Amino acid sequence: MTGLATTVTERPEAHIVGTIARKELRTTVTSRWFWMWSFAFVGLAALLVMVALPGSRLGAQAGFGRTAASLVTLVQIIVPLMGLTLGAMSIAGQKESGALRFLMSHPVSRTEAFWGTYLGLAGALGIAAAGGFGVAGVITAMRGISAGAGTFVWIAVLSWLLALGMLGVGMLISTLTTSSGSALGMAIFVWLVMVFVGDLGLMGTSVATGMPVGVLFLGALLNPVEVFRLTALMTFSGSLDVLGPAGTYAVDTLGDMLLPALFTVLLFWVSAPAAIAWARFRGRSDL
Repeated sequence: MTGLATTVTERPEAHIVGTIARKELRTTVTSRWFWMWSFAFVGLAALLVMVALPGSRLGAQAGFGRTAASLVTLVQIIVPLMGLTLGAMSIAGQKESGALRFLMSHPVSRTEAFWGTYLGLAGALGIAAAGGFGVAGVITAMRGISAGAGTFVWIAVLSWLLALGMLGVGMLISTLTTSSGSALGMAIFVWLVMVFVGDLGLMGTSVATGMPVGVLFLGALLNPVEVFRLTALMTFSGSLDVLGPAGTYAVDTLGDMLLPALFTVLLFWVSAPAAIAWARFRGRSDL
């Protein structure tokens, strides 16, 4: 942190965010949390690809579709947890260790400190996503499945956007709590709600109450994990029929505008939680 302080005082104000981001990126990629999630993501992605392809005695496009669907399922579980935990440990962890107080004792504004931290963590999540999909892509190519390479890259980009959305939510949690332990516990609770309870809750409520399919679809848009899944399915399958009545309703209602609409909602989830967390961080004198 001393090196960071020296660099900050020597550089023009316009470079402070970049300096903090680079420092945060270096710190994150050497942490045990990052390596644990990265190894889990890369290893499971490689395993899923190897399991999915040999059992598929279909054409190249069908083999790619099966591989992509497996990776989407993996992303839904691992990537939100990565983003949430890294974000939750950011502000609260720096506050506990004294690093935040030390940083703010130098000519660094709260805005610079927040966005520098955010960008550094975003870069680390990008590295993890690139690693997982890079290994999966190499294995897929070695197995002779070359169909849909562009779509494969696009799903990787969508995965990174999901990670950014979850990072924003995690950093918002970090600004609302007073310790890294409580921030981490809340992040895991939010992950459980978004990944498991949210989908099952919508399905159960729909069956029990006869919820209109339009309301069911709107409910899915309130969950960034579901928005990612819908966008990814549209990307490589071109249809949401697999989701039943809600998917059919979405396609019939929005038509060709469905994919742009889903992508816009995903971008909203990337920007809104981070912006709220930034406002919260600026307004709390105890952080």
